[in-house]
Amino acid sequence: MLKNYFKIAIAVLKRRKFFTFISLFGISFTLTVLMILTAFIDKVGNSNYPDKKRDRCLYILNMEMTGSKNGAMTKGPHSFYFLDHYTKSLKTPEKVAISSMFDFSSAYVNNKKVPINLKFTNADYWDVLDYDFLEGKPFSKQQVDNAEKVAVISEDTKKAYFGDAPSVVGKYIEADNIKYRVSGVVKNVPITQMMMYGDMYLPYTVSKNDYKKDKGFNGNFSGILLAKSVDDLPKMQKEYSDMIPRIKITEKEFDHLYSFADTYFVSLIRVILGDGPNSGISKLVIGLSIFVFLFMLLPTINLVNINITRIMERSSEIGVRKAFGASSQTLVYQFIVENIILTLLGGLIGVVLSVIVMQLINNSGLIANLNLSLNYVVLFCSLLACLVFGLLSGVYPAWRMSRLNVVNALKAQ
Repeated sequence: MLKNYFKIAIAVLKRRKFFTFISLFGISFTLTVLMILTAFIDKVGNSNYPDKKRDRCLYILNMEMTGSKNGAMTKGPHSFYFLDHYTKSLKTPEKVAISSMFDFSSAYVNNKKVPINLKFTNADYWDVLDYDFLEGKPFSKQQVDNAEKVAVISEDTKKAYFGDAPSVVGKYIEADNIKYRVSGVVKNVPITQMMMYGDMYLPYTVSKNDYKKDKGFNGNFSGILLAKSVDDLPKMQKEYSDMIPRIKITEKEFDHLYSFADTYFVSLIRVILGDGPNSGISKLVIGLSIFVFLFMLLPTINLVNINITRIMERSSEIGVRKAFGASSQTLVYQFIVENIILTLLGGLIGVVLSVIVMQLINNSGLIANLNLSLNYVVLFCSLLACLVFGLLSGVYPAWRMSRLNVVNALKAQ
């Protein structure tokens, strides 16, 4: 039976090629956009390099201070003082990684400018995160304490600055007119991993900022708390949340401080939707749901209209089948199957287009070190979207078809 439905569906598609093109284009384009978006979200949310201990970590990204009397507000990353002074006092974390957001800098090789994003870290940073060292090793706590000018660089920075040199450990790289001795080379990190991305990693003690005298709370640093085990995660989160209300705010214009130690996904949501008392997960889910619904609504309505037009053209066929005893339920089932076949064909085209677009994005270098891929999660979402397309755009036209009067249907031709 399904084989016959498939043959009928192909014959119907060939009958009106223009309508078929419009339908397939709408389906494939919509699915391509959704699949690229899904692949990007999957890459940001599920990529665990170099964050391989993510299940034991809590992330401290942005903070927010407000003044209830004067309406003052400030938000952004924390200062090194805040993270070092307060998070180091917590008892539950095994390690606390502190790192700056990347700073734009540059180096010059043979009169050619090489852009370099600097990242300043403490020594524990290398214990919390698991970078793949292609050569060398991270700088030590002693080197950090001594403010030694040492650096860990990415493989792209090595290639751009040193060319095809087999080993660069012990060599010097110059940035902002300062020479740093290379202690290690790590595998590239995509820029979507904003807490870990960098071209050159340096001890925080060589930063131009006076981290000793600056006792403010706002700055350019983020933190990662590493628990001894997964079971300690709730305890560590509670300890941090209990600590925040006890912190005395030194700035007179502010009287409320919001800072959270969250899981990775929740921390990203706070960056997008704010750092107030609510994480904004419900807002994100509602927002994404509305976006997907509206984005799929237009091609669905378009497909519904085209399907209704096709039904009217097939009224005589429907009348004949009803006259020979075909039930309305059988006809509805047939048409829905035909429509799902159409959407699956559009989905197949969408998969091919998605692979092409992903390769273009990966090769373009628009997003540093990003490598989108078509994995099982993306394929599952695309299959689900195809089925939703097929059902939403097929149910109403099928219902209209089942309501056609036999006599009127036969007279239509």
